[in-house]
Amino acid sequence: MPSAAVSAVSAFQPVAMPVGSGTDSMTSGAARVVSAILEYTRWPTEHPVIRLCVAGAPRHAGRLNEVHLPNEAKIDLSTLSGPADPARNLCDALYIGQLAPVPLGRLIGDMRGKPVVTIAEDDPDCRSGAMFCLIFAPQTLSFRLNIDAVSRSAVRIDPRVLRMSKGRY
Repeated sequence: MPSAAVSAVSAFQPVAMPVGSGTDSMTSGAARVVSAILEYTRWPTEHPVIRLCVAGAPRHAGRLNEVHLPNEAKIDLSTLSGPADPARNLCDALYIGQLAPVPLGRLIGDMRGKPVVTIAEDDPDCRSGAMFCLIFAPQTLSFRLNIDAVSRSAVRIDPRVLRMSKGRY
């Protein structure tokens, strides 16, 4: 029996953002979605610099260095050497590429209850426990929001993101 969080996440029809075709279009789209997610995230304390960490083997993280936030917060992009890298404890946001299920579960479990936004690139059904799960489809990109993961986090996500994940504006 699936968990309530998975059922709730799966019931939503997410907004699909047109991105064009090709890997570069998807990579640019991923950077735009990550930028929007971070823009609507509030950490318990003000962050003039958001440390965005990349873990696993991402396919669409190549433009995350282009993420800019309208509140003038700077993005410090770093790549973790592995899911157990101690630097993961310094992350404000975590973009997770392809990882085997056990290390993925451990990594996301380590973030639970902490002020860290988790975004999974390779979990379209959003079963990993990440807060946001990107969905890559031909010429579109969307995301699912895991309400349970958000509620267990120390960050707050603006309700407009929830409406977008449900296909509403």
